[in-house]
Amino acid sequence: MSIAFEIGQRIRFYRKKKHLTQEQLAELCNFHPTYIGQLERGEKNATLESIYKVAQSLNISLSQLFENIEQYENSTDNIPFRIYQQLIKLPLEKQKKMEKIFQEIFSILQ
Repeated sequence: MSIAFEIGQRIRFYRKKKHLTQEQLAELCNFHPTYIGQLERGEKNATLESIYKVAQSLNISLSQLFENIEQYENSTDNIPFRIYQQLIKLPLEKQKKMEKIFQEIFSILQ
């Protein structure tokens, strides 16, 4: 099972829990309804910004979408996810500092 599929299933779960249709959630997020369906089926890899909009629209935290996805924690092909898991545990101010550090590192690597 892919992480996109797992996140999609969680989006579907919380959407239904809020008694929203895909169309209603799409409207709240400013997305096309087809995109919500693709996310829920794991057919699209969403950006963090898209996932953030979905979480906000569902009134849930990002951690609720990502918690207990253990099969990806140790996977070498999912390093960004492991970094993300560490970042969300930090206070916002430290997250902002880490963002600056990452930007510096990326500029050096390019």
